[in-house]
Amino acid sequence: SPQVQPFLPQWLAQPKRVQKRIKDNLCPIRDVPGIHPRLLKKLQMNGIESFFPVQAEVIPAILQSASNGYLLGRGGYRPKDICVSAPTGSGKTLAFVIPIVQVLLDRVVCHVRALVVLPTKELAQQVSKVFNIYTDGTGLKVVLITGQKSFAKEQEMLVQKKVTGYCSLADIVVATPGRLTDHIRQTPGFSLTQLRFLIVDEADRMIDDMHQNCLNEIVKAAFQVENGSGSNVLFQRTKPGPLTAGSSCSPQIPLQKLLFSATLTQDPEKLQQLDLFQPRLFTSVYSEKKTLRDGTETEQDAANKYTLPEGLSQCYVPCDLNSKPLLLLYFMLTMKFTRVLCFTNSREASHRLFLLVQAFGGVTVAEFSSRLAPSERRRTIKEFEQGKIQLLISTDATARGIDVQGVNYVINYDTPQFIRTYIHRVGRTARAGKVGVAFSLVLRIQERRFLRMLRDAGIQDIKKHPVKGNSLKPLVQQYEGALCKLEKTVK
Repeated sequence: SPQVQPFLPQWLAQPKRVQKRIKDNLCPIRDVPGIHPRLLKKLQMNGIESFFPVQAEVIPAILQSASNGYLLGRGGYRPKDICVSAPTGSGKTLAFVIPIVQVLLDRVVCHVRALVVLPTKELAQQVSKVFNIYTDGTGLKVVLITGQKSFAKEQEMLVQKKVTGYCSLADIVVATPGRLTDHIRQTPGFSLTQLRFLIVDEADRMIDDMHQNCLNEIVKAAFQVENGSGSNVLFQRTKPGPLTAGSSCSPQIPLQKLLFSATLTQDPEKLQQLDLFQPRLFTSVYSEKKTLRDGTETEQDAANKYTLPEGLSQCYVPCDLNSKPLLLLYFMLTMKFTRVLCFTNSREASHRLFLLVQAFGGVTVAEFSSRLAPSERRRTIKEFEQGKIQLLISTDATARGIDVQGVNYVINYDTPQFIRTYIHRVGRTARAGKVGVAFSLVLRIQERRFLRMLRDAGIQDIKKHPVKGNSLKPLVQQYEGALCKLEKTVK
């Protein structure tokens, strides 16, 4: 029977294409229209002379949607929401930081006008760092709320109580969902009624992880009527509805949603939940038309749902359970891999593998998981980037979206169960146009399922890379010693 094609709304079916190849399509920052000279100078001070394709497309789009200042959309209409689906390491963060800082440059009163929601503390920190670089010296205030400081301390950073009422101390808030929801519910004077931009980064994970609720709370808070604080009633927002003479006479700050992800869902129902307004999709995921000899066109790999970084090579090693630790040691000690990020499927597995490699010796190894304090995680990443740690063993939650400099190899010690997990893991290497290699250790019983998962996602260029048993033999004796050592430690 013919396959039923899912009905795609037009904005999903006809997105704005963004070039995949970063290096061949760099755009000098002066060629992107409308960027404030002040920000151009900042970019150059930070060594940025060119934008990546995604930045060159998205920055002007956001600037344009706020070209009449942030109180109105273009031509007085409500601005369209924006979705961006582009590979890991293609520069999504700067694509929203630059335009948002620029739009808010001429604000007079401090209110929360931009809110960025991210799934993990590390990501939130990473993004607030970038905001701080570009708001430095502008008078705009960026506040990070992730629960790393006490709740009371965060409250002090967000609002100040004056005789006349509360006033905001933040223009831009960067937050994780749980902590943000707490402040919306419990912090007196924390108001989102002037919110102009809601940025959801790693959007697919935010939709999946039941943070949907958090997004609903934000929107509810944004359209809340301020209770008798005597604030300017002129700018009260009402939930967008039909245009009437009454609704069009008082200007309303539009709330615009900007969604970013490397694996943005194409599922209309999921996107429906986000209640997007006339959204525009920018994507580097597209099928390329091939012209056949007889002149007809075919849609080549229409299943190309995801794009991987261009400089990435992928291999998989068929193996059995017992040889997995030996294979990792073989790559590190015999093949002398450096700067390796290794993924397991659980915290326990990460910890066990870490102890085992440590007991074996000869490899500088660290673990990176939610069992570590944030300060330890930062230190670990720094030491990895400096080359002091050669092997970093991590779980998925911790490493998602994080920009670790100089990862040469990603090793999937445990085969990922979902294609998205695979994409995000291997996307920790080959970032920003550099090269990198991903190795997956695949149990023979998983091999067919693993290859099918990749094939269904349009990923075809993965090579089989068998390792002969003889290569592992020299490691066996020392490995058994390490196992014994480990048993004792565990007991």
